[in-house]
Amino acid sequence: MHPSEAIRGRRSTLLEGRRIVVGVSGSIAAVEVPRLLRELLRHGATVDCVLSPEALRLVSREAVHFALGHPPVTELTGAVEHIRLLGPGPGQADLLLLAPATANTLGKIAHGIDDTPVTTCAAVALGNGLPVLVAPAMHRDMGRNPFVEENIHRLQAQGVSFIPPVREEGEEKIPAPEVVAAHVLHRMARGPWAGRSVVVVGGASVAPVDSVRYLGNASSGRMALELSTQAFFRGASVATWLGDAKVPIPSFLPTVRRFRTLTDLRELVTTYAEELRSASAVFVPAALSDYAAEAQPGKISSEETPSLTLRLHREEKLLPRLRSAAPPPTLLVGFKLEPGSRAEPLTTRARGALERYGLDAVVANGLEAVGGEETVVTLVRAEGRPHRYQGTKGLVAGKLLDDLAGDLLPPVSGGAPGRSPGSRSR
Repeated sequence: MHPSEAIRGRRSTLLEGRRIVVGVSGSIAAVEVPRLLRELLRHGATVDCVLSPEALRLVSREAVHFALGHPPVTELTGAVEHIRLLGPGPGQADLLLLAPATANTLGKIAHGIDDTPVTTCAAVALGNGLPVLVAPAMHRDMGRNPFVEENIHRLQAQGVSFIPPVREEGEEKIPAPEVVAAHVLHRMARGPWAGRSVVVVGGASVAPVDSVRYLGNASSGRMALELSTQAFFRGASVATWLGDAKVPIPSFLPTVRRFRTLTDLRELVTTYAEELRSASAVFVPAALSDYAAEAQPGKISSEETPSLTLRLHREEKLLPRLRSAAPPPTLLVGFKLEPGSRAEPLTTRARGALERYGLDAVVANGLEAVGGEETVVTLVRAEGRPHRYQGTKGLVAGKLLDDLAGDLLPPVSGGAPGRSPGSRSR
């Protein structure tokens, strides 16, 4: 078995049964292509690679052959490789990914010029109505060239999608392979979450004591960001509302709204009420303050105040406010953190939260999972047996989404996915 087969589907199987053709042009970013190819394999895709003559100056046939387990296309022959890969018929690709794409290559494609294997493949893909996704790479000033901008707009008008470049050091660079793969997953998604809107509320809120000190809950924000990531992979339009978090935010997540206190979060509920109302699902794996103190202005002097007594008052629960803002058929999924990890007590407490807050489901887990990469959770609905999942938070987030997809109402023809004139039965 070739080593490329050993990594196939290791991250996910979301691209299993899908064929991707990667067209590589002559940017220095071509040296990253073997890593990108293998990242697509890790999500289960079947991948072919086409190299322009300029790309061959930067990345070798052998490197690509090793990455994929079969050689790339470097010239078009009587085997009509461009038609075999991107024309109609058995084995037709599901997507053409141009990564990296130079200004020169984009200009040729925009004006119907096909003088390299890559531009010819693009001509066939566009003529055959196949999806085309582009990761451009060029110097910043080239990207600002009005003619290059015009070419990009010309391609976008024909349905070509673009991955935003990383702008740094005077360059417009191709993002990391993991980021490019995320955009491929999103573009190719065809499951029940594709085209739906999802809101994820996560991280921790803080309760100020003075201008520099605060009370807070333990939370890394990892589960929230994994839920957002997995929903994005499955084609959803994701808005992430994030409090205090200890893990980096993936750059491909399109909308991230930050909050610090519960007051901030309540303002988000008011400001983005339509975002909540139109969502197919709202997930709330947030660690929100149950108590708050009367915050004092300035900084309490530790020298003048050798001991400090805080009087705390109970905060309003957010879930009822979210349920009011996002009524059925929007799925509202709460998270319940409790001491211990035994399934039966967790399930009992989760059922109590279902009834109190009018939730559609509760994800219950023990304190042991806080801050870690792995977790054990129990998904509880009003009806049916609880489901228990264990693994990395990314794996568990994906399983939760796949399980809860069955609770979504079918998309309304001509309307927003998941909305219906009726109400969800509980």
